[in-house]
Amino acid sequence: MERTRVWYRPMLARGRAEEHRASTPLELLFDLCFVVAVSQAGVQLHHSLGEHEIAHGVGTYFVVFFAIWWGWVNFSWFASAFDTDDVPYRVATFVQIAGALVVAAGVPAAWHEDLSIVVAGYVLMRLALVAQWLRAARQDETYRATALRYGLGITVVQVGWLLRLVVPGSWFAASFLVLVVAELLVPVWAERARATSWHPRHIAERYGLFTLIVLGESVLAATTAMEDALSSGHEVGELIAVAVAGLAIVCSMWWVYFDQPGHRRVLQFRRGYVWGFGHYLIFGSAAAVGVGLELTIDHVTHTGHLGTTGTALALTVPVALYVLSVWLLHVGPRNECRPIALGFPLAAVLVLAASATPIAVYLVAAALVALVVTIIVATSGHPVED
Repeated sequence: MERTRVWYRPMLARGRAEEHRASTPLELLFDLCFVVAVSQAGVQLHHSLGEHEIAHGVGTYFVVFFAIWWGWVNFSWFASAFDTDDVPYRVATFVQIAGALVVAAGVPAAWHEDLSIVVAGYVLMRLALVAQWLRAARQDETYRATALRYGLGITVVQVGWLLRLVVPGSWFAASFLVLVVAELLVPVWAERARATSWHPRHIAERYGLFTLIVLGESVLAATTAMEDALSSGHEVGELIAVAVAGLAIVCSMWWVYFDQPGHRRVLQFRRGYVWGFGHYLIFGSAAAVGVGLELTIDHVTHTGHLGTTGTALALTVPVALYVLSVWLLHVGPRNECRPIALGFPLAAVLVLAASATPIAVYLVAAALVALVVTIIVATSGHPVED
């Protein structure tokens, strides 16, 4: 649908059946700015695992990644339903981008148990979205009740995040989990008034694009580690072998996700909640794979201190989690193609089994390539849905 460029237009819901709905340049900018925070989280996780601070590093990674992921999710679903692409909408989105960059700047401090900067950036993102919801409530009578519920729910939870900064440290885990549950329940409660008109193909494309960006971040992290290793004068042959295996892993991860169109799956889940929320595991594990590849290179060059098994687990666990998450959310355990339905969990088991060997990166690559070959053979000759 062609849209005339204007300074201001009423914020009315867009049609779910709108043709040729694609991600906008503003949404792509939004993604690129968010991946800065993803990169910062990966850097800190790499450092923590390399220093044997495993529990602290993994726990903080999940906390920080939730702030990054949930801010991105809420913007994407709102934009799918109410993107007016006028000046006020763009300015409000720029404020959300600023919040994401504040979150990114606060990631190193978060690893030293100071979450104040991350919370400040997160609350800024969320309150900018509240302004968008209130605008929708004022201008679209059909979805007014839903928009007001979103505005109220998000605001109340943000007060909770700010109050959490002053609670005792012993309440950290419990208070975090309570607020996460509250965040997840806001859309469920709000959409009961009237389900918003998000666009299935647009949502599937948005999630696919962010998956691409996160996979690209893993490639960048591994490439940077490879560059450092080469500059140190380490033997090239072994590094090339690791690079080939790492590339096979990332390319296979891309293949298993994008082999089937995502919009079919998002429509199969009740209002998209499970599919949309479950991508936290897909995004988080995909980003962590880059850290695993970095630690593998550190181990090969004898600059890491994690040990053989620890290094292997840093790669095999996120890869297995990614495979299982894609299987459950994007492919479907009850997939009509039996080899595919069984191939994903089998590949995850093989990946985890590789944790006990010093050549884990090669075995992981072999397991994922075998899964891709299974998909190719099983789907050969089948029509591909656009």
